[in-house]
Amino acid sequence: MDFIHTSGVLIIQHLQNNYREYNSFLSFMSIVGDPRNIFYVYFPVWFHLSHNVGTKMIWVAVVGDWFNLIFKWILYGQRPYWWVHETHLFQNSSKPHLDQFHITCETGPGSPSGHAMGSSCVWYVMVTSALAFTRFHLLKSILWTAFWVIQISVCISRVFIATHFPHQVVLGLVIGMLVAEAFDYITWIYNASLKRYLLVNIFLLSFAICFYLLLKLLDFDPLWSVTKAKMWCANPDWIHLDTTPFAGLCRNLGALFGLGLAVNSEMFIQSCKGKNSCNAAFKLLCMTANLTILQLYDLFKMPNHSEALFYLLSFCKSASVPFGVVAVIPYCVCLLIRDDERKLC
Repeated sequence: MDFIHTSGVLIIQHLQNNYREYNSFLSFMSIVGDPRNIFYVYFPVWFHLSHNVGTKMIWVAVVGDWFNLIFKWILYGQRPYWWVHETHLFQNSSKPHLDQFHITCETGPGSPSGHAMGSSCVWYVMVTSALAFTRFHLLKSILWTAFWVIQISVCISRVFIATHFPHQVVLGLVIGMLVAEAFDYITWIYNASLKRYLLVNIFLLSFAICFYLLLKLLDFDPLWSVTKAKMWCANPDWIHLDTTPFAGLCRNLGALFGLGLAVNSEMFIQSCKGKNSCNAAFKLLCMTANLTILQLYDLFKMPNHSEALFYLLSFCKSASVPFGVVAVIPYCVCLLIRDDERKLC
């Protein structure tokens, strides 16, 4: 691994020294790959274009990020911005310098990359779903080209900011696509009951906690990376509680629970079924309202003075997003349409 890490550091230095003028673009691509965009941008649009695609997107994102957490605990992946300070391969005078940025200091283990994995699995779902609506080979080529341009850009951006080694983003990219492909064969998610959503949530949470406790019993600290992040981050203000392993777990379980609650609610049945399921104006209004409200909702920051409270509020906030997108906001739009045109709903 020393050779892989050393080679990775040289690649990071090359990118930082020769492509610094692309800093804004690469930082933007890192934001594009942020798993939170799945819930606040991609899902609100795609669910109202196709309920099945939107549902699949949430399942792929949640299960993919859960696998990412388990793999991170197993693989014990270092991150470049702290590895260069702790390795004994260099003398103090020859220790390589890596620039850090405000989005560098992720606190979880580095392998595989969560951004690369989340981006690849969700964009894979979007592209393959869009391909089903076209027979033109040129358009198919354009879609796949766009997919690879976005994924490569996200991977390069994560390496550029020194939060991942190159092999970690490649691994995340591949695993993300495999998870998305696997869900092509899991069809029960489209008609899952609330009970099944709860059972899956309980399984994912129980397995993660049991695995965490097992590692503790084996005298291995699963949160070892948080200590290293706090020690070597250039600016303490760049360390955020929502990048810790359990924050992501709570966020994803909340999103899956919220989706299960929404698709099995009476509000969803009354607003998104029947005539409105084919009403283009209704779908457009829902997408517009969802995107607008969610961007404002995302500005709400949760208190982080207590980790337990932060995780609880993170679960609740994440659950409210799909519930609002699927049930509350469409129901309100339907009521507004009903007031204007009595016969639409």
